[in-house]
Amino acid sequence: MPDPALIMSVRFKSALTFTELMGIAKERADAFRALPGLLQKYYVEDPASGEVGGIYVWDSQASLDEYRASDLRASIGEAYQVIGPPKVEVLRVAMPLRGGTD
Repeated sequence: MPDPALIMSVRFKSALTFTELMGIAKERADAFRALPGLLQKYYVEDPASGEVGGIYVWDSQASLDEYRASDLRASIGEAYQVIGPPKVEVLRVAMPLRGGTD
């Protein structure tokens, strides 16, 4: 597996229950698996704030940009009934602890 280049964190509140959200995530998982350059996606929940979201691990800026321009990305708000604007943060990976070159 190539070293990750970027980590994108997306968090939001939803009108749906956690169980409903995970059902939708499972239905849409194959579309995310098919994304070029997406090395991993973690579905996350913050019980303290009620926010849910995803941690995406990308191989390049180009792959992230392609996803951001996609219909799949555009459909997230409606599919997950997002309330308000999501919190999005993109970080460059400086060095992986495991699997990288020393």
